[in-house]
Parts: sequence; structure tokens; C-alpha cells
Amino acid sequence: MRRRWWRTAALTASAVTGALLVQGATGRPAQGASDDGKPPPVETSTRTARLSVAADGTSARLGRRDTAVFSLLGLTWSDPSARVDATIEARTRDAGTGMWSTWRTLEDGGEGDPGATRGGTEPVWAGASDGVEVRVDVASSAELPEGLRLDMVDPGTGTVSGLEPTAFPRDATESPSTAPKPPITSRAGWGADESISPQSPAYLPGGKIKAVTVHHTVNSNDYTCDQAPAVVRGIYAYHVKTLGWKDIGYNFLVDKCGTVYEGRKGGVGLPVLGAHTYGFNGQTTGVSVLGTYTRNAPSTAAMTSVARLAAWKLGLYGVDPNGTTTLTAGADGKNYFGTSWTAGTRLTYPTIIGHRDGYNTECPGEAFYAQLPAVRAHAADPAAGLALPPG
Repeated sequence: MRRRWWRTAALTASAVTGALLVQGATGRPAQGASDDGKPPPVETSTRTARLSVAADGTSARLGRRDTAVFSLLGLTWSDPSARVDATIEARTRDAGTGMWSTWRTLEDGGEGDPGATRGGTEPVWAGASDGVEVRVDVASSAELPEGLRLDMVDPGTGTVSGLEPTAFPRDATESPSTAPKPPITSRAGWGADESISPQSPAYLPGGKIKAVTVHHTVNSNDYTCDQAPAVVRGIYAYHVKTLGWKDIGYNFLVDKCGTVYEGRKGGVGLPVLGAHTYGFNGQTTGVSVLGTYTRNAPSTAAMTSVARLAAWKLGLYGVDPNGTTTLTAGADGKNYFGTSWTAGTRLTYPTIIGHRDGYNTECPGEAFYAQLPAVRAHAADPAAGLALPPG
């Protein structure tokens, strides 16, 4: 028998606030901000709405409704280890125009940090929205997990003045790389509120990055480059406040203008353990491009930055970005192409792979995945330029 949960929809008005220290903040200062000459913090908030599950357990709905303004959303559930075999879709209403978006598909995000308190989809950036609707339909005989709810994040309305990529000094134990270090915008540069993720970073057990995993964030591609720091802050808040992770999952993020952002803390030149590719986090670093790249590939600027970043990170460990590597699965798994494995299986991959190679997800999108050979070639030979195959 199917379980029955959440018979009625209930909008939870509890808002979780936190301060983002942002230069040149234009949002409402948090209460109690000190007048010490420093930029005031900008409030962020998360709100939730429970879904109504059908009596037979085959579907769940959140009817169209008005909401407080939010910009990012995700569907979450009580058990962090549970997976959802269902079509999950949401649409939002633009807070400025009042127009409803098309339905957006939300993908199961997989298991994250060991200390996660909830499971969830990948977060989706919708832009400033004041209305939402959600529908979930299970596949075949699958069951819906307990505690289905929609989580909405307002990343704050502050702007970051003087947002310039930082030429990081060499980290304390960083080795020389065979490729130059690209400019990287620090966590402070995109307004990370370090108080919400106080735990110390962890590092790869073997101390070596063997591959770079490429992702897309399944956001709208309509964001401006000035909005990109807010997108990163939204993902950070969703991972930490909503899912209970210790920090943002990705090691790096890249926007469509080619700006690279430091993700999980611990040192950009060190083998920081992220939470982005279940079963392979202990041997890889994760780079995610802001946007959805199912039909259209990322911009040349974004893919060039991914190639340069991958060349530098792999070059720290003498790894050929256009070569192959052997990864040992840290858990049972199955990828997008139907290949299954058990924990301990040794798998051969390119040293720059898509998320779908190691997990059953469409990420990083069909169009982006098709461009990975060009990204690898450019990472191995920057002088040759980024030679993209026809789209």
C-alpha cells in the first residue's frame, strides 16, 4: 500500500533570516546593524509551502498561489537519503510583469553532505517572483517520500560593488600547476554570509583531484551578469539553510559572462571536498555553470572559463585535462546512460566529465555535454582556442 502524506496544503510563513555582508548594499539593513562604517548586512529569507498528496500517492500538487517575493526554489523532503522517481515541475509568476513562466523541470539533486537534514531537487533560479505552482507525478510504481514541500529563497536585494575577480595568492600547501591560475571572485566578493556555515572544510582523502565534474545549475538563462552573485547566494542559502549541508556543494561556479566564483570554502588551490557528484566527491572537484543548457550550450566565455579553471586545477596534480582517469565508486550507482556499478568498482572516465557520467541526471544538459570534447581540447591546448563543434 502506498503511504499517504500531507493531505492538505499549508503555507508555512516562518521565515529564516540571515545576514549577507555585501558591499554597497541597497537592501533593507538587518535590525541591529552597527554603524561602524562597514556595509550593512542584507536580509535573506526562506519560506516553505507543503504539497497536497493524492489519496493513491501517485501525485502531489501545490496549487497556484501568491507568495512573498522569492528568486530561487526547490522541492525538498524529510529523508536526505530518499530519491524521487517522478516528474517534478514548477512555474512562477514574474513579480514585475505578472506573467507566468513556462513549466520548469526540477531534477533530484542526489545525496549531498553526510550531515544533510533534508533531501531535495537541484535549486532553480526563477528571478524575482511573487507566485508559484508545483506538480509532481510519480513514475510507474514509485512512492513519494514523506514531507514534500516547496522551499523558496530570497537571496537579498543587495549588490556587490567593485566585484572584481581576485588573483589569489598561492594557498599554503598549493603545488605549482602546469597551467596558469584564472581570475576567481572570492566568497566575500559574491557576499557569502560565513556565519551560516561555520564548520571547517574537509579535503579529499587521497589529497589529489583526479577529474573535474561539470554541472549546470538548472537556472533561468535570463539572469544578468550583475545578478549572478545573487544567484550564487541563493544556491548557497538553499544548500545550507534548506538542505542542512555544511556549505555550498560546488567547488566553483561560472556565470555566462565567464566570471569564476569560489564555491565551497577551504582554499581555491587545495583539494577541497565538495558535495556535487554522489559517489565520486572524494576524487573530483565540481564546477557548475549558472543556467540551463539542455537545448543551447553555454556562452563561449563561460566554456572558456571552465576550460581554464579545469586546466589549472588538474595541472596542480599533473593530470592531463584531455586524458582519462580511473575513479573508484564510493557508493552503488547508476548513470544517465544506464551503466550501473557497486561501491568499489573502478571506472575509466575522461578527466573532465559531465555530472551525468557519474549519476543518473541530465546535468549538465544535452547541449553542454556535447561541447565537453571542445572544453577538454581547449584546456589541454589554450593557444588553440575553443573550437566548438556545430550546434
